Amino acid sequence: MKTYHSFLFAVLFAMTVVSCGPKPVDQEEIANDSISNESAEAEEQRPSPLEVKDGTVAGKAFKVQYGSPAVKGRALWGDLVPYNVVWRTGANEASYVELSEDMTVEGKTLSAGKYSIFTIPKETGSWTVIFNSEWDLEHGHFQYDEENDVLRVEVMPEWVEQNQERLSMDLENPGLVIRWEKLVLPITIQ
Repeated sequence: MKTYHSFLFAVLFAMTVVSCGPKPVDQEEIANDSISNESAEAEEQRPSPLEVKDGTVAGKAFKVQYGSPAVKGRALWGDLVPYNVVWRTGANEASYVELSEDMTVEGKTLSAGKYSIFTIPKETGSWTVIFNSEWDLEHGHFQYDEENDVLRVEVMPEWVEQNQERLSMDLENPGLVIRWEKLVLPITIQ
């Protein structure tokens, strides 16, 4: 009987030690955490950081998301960004806007929804601004399809003396204002 108690005590002691020790490692959880951390680190290390601006335009909820490239001393207009060719208006994946309600863009109706935004820069005169129904394009203008254009408007660019290193899209008067290098492209949205 004494042997039985000694054996039972040893088993209980061993179970207590094991249950108080470190928990087994879940390899799948570690892999998922690694992927999540790598994604976050990659996002932080993007040469053209992802920007999101949430706010209102003409009293209606409006959101814009875009990759914000830097000039880095490069010649932009007519070189890095060619004239008369569809440009994704940002970097990496396609930039997009999200409208909570129907709005007018340069006097033309754009229904509530999400739209990728592209431009066609021109050496002189107005630029074409395009809203396309395919808003979730991983490779920007490389996947652009004109057949999915919902609205095209003409907008006159302004050229200023002050240089803006990073591309920005701001929700301000007259609606959405795109700035990069010496360009200011004010898109009227109501």
